[in-house]
Amino acid sequence: MGSSSDVPALRRGLAVLRLLAARAEPVTAATVARELGLPRSTTYHLLSELVAAGFVTHLPGQRRYGLGVAAFEVGSAYLRHNPLEELARPLLRRLTSRIELTAHLGVLHGAETLYLLREQPRWPLGLVTEIGVRLPAHLPASGRAILAHLPEAQVRALFPRAESFVRRTGRGPTDLPKLRRLLAAERRRGWAVEDGYVTEGFASVAAPVLNPDGRPVAAISVTFRHECDAGRECGQEWPEPAAEVRASAAELTARVGGRAG
Repeated sequence: MGSSSDVPALRRGLAVLRLLAARAEPVTAATVARELGLPRSTTYHLLSELVAAGFVTHLPGQRRYGLGVAAFEVGSAYLRHNPLEELARPLLRRLTSRIELTAHLGVLHGAETLYLLREQPRWPLGLVTEIGVRLPAHLPASGRAILAHLPEAQVRALFPRAESFVRRTGRGPTDLPKLRRLLAAERRRGWAVEDGYVTEGFASVAAPVLNPDGRPVAAISVTFRHECDAGRECGQEWPEPAAEVRASAAELTARVGGRAG
């Protein structure tokens, strides 16, 4: 069992995480030391321990630090365990009833999208997105709706190598620059679109659910049939179902005390 002398170090480590969480971009160790009133040696020691545990990401080229994947997972898990699902379930049922499309609630789990809820219309589709299924987060619209609202440093940490960009159908971003361009476009538009990236013949749109700090904790999506090949139009944005999805995501954001981005 740790001694009482460990408590100040724990408090300082938590203060570092709160500081990083409040910043839109990674910061230098000097900034952390100055804003928290810590000695530089103590600051570097804390950051080193937090990096080793995955709660902080170090960007050597920029000499800056940002939140790591572990910090995001802990934050997502708080809402994921029950409150988020209980609050989202009636919204997804209402969404499915209103537009007769399959609706999902997904969260980010590492570099994957994890599906927590699914509501089916009267005539369900045969989809791979069962509850508990995980997919590479850069492929489904629900994953990219979340990624689009993360700091660049976190996206880089999730997809550090070319091998990170798995493809299922031959479609989808194949490297970090292409993913960044796609996320920037979807962030400006307000919703993410996926057309045959996960399963041939199906498309989806998704919008993020945000926490009180304006960070994404989940995404609501709907999926529908759409053939995208040489003989049919690809690259559509589907503003009509997207408007319904965005309204549901905004309502869930409000229910969890979140703040719209």
